[in-house]
Amino acid sequence: MKLELRCATRSQWLDAVRGDFGRFLQDHAACEAKASAMAIHIAKHYPDKIDIVEAMTELAVEELAHFRDVVRRLHAEALTLAPDTPDAYVNALLSHMRRGREPFMLDRLLIAAIVEARGHERFALLARALDEGESKRFYESISRSEARHYQLFLDLALAHFDTSEVGARLDELLRIEADIVNALPNRAALH
Repeated sequence: MKLELRCATRSQWLDAVRGDFGRFLQDHAACEAKASAMAIHIAKHYPDKIDIVEAMTELAVEELAHFRDVVRRLHAEALTLAPDTPDAYVNALLSHMRRGREPFMLDRLLIAAIVEARGHERFALLARALDEGESKRFYESISRSEARHYQLFLDLALAHFDTSEVGARLDELLRIEADIVNALPNRAALH
């Protein structure tokens, strides 16, 4: 099964990021920290699902390493971490999660996959827009990581749920995600 986003990021998003790259770096750091915490939360929420616990433990460590790397980039630019702010994109997606242990679990895995897929797309766009050098290579690497991450979440969903159920719910959530992306303003942030 393939995860294909239903809408592309608008060019105005890239313009906003390039117009305030320092703010983007601050948001990127916050996103990496939240991703690490989210992976730990999922692992702790499903202690009986050994594959999920092991995958989320590894993911938490990788996301924390990305956080460290972005913090180093911030400091190299004489910038500091910014206070956390709510992520309207992620919160809008999470508002569509269903109740009940199994539906919640499926939605959690699929929403995480979609968020990672959007990150993959946007980091790749940014990498293509950057001049040759360390920043370009960094964002190419981050984009590849996000692709692995979205596939990991999709694979976990498929390991625990029927393929037709995963496909149907993924289709619904991808339509919802496209509406959210198209409604949000462009800003110097990942989402």
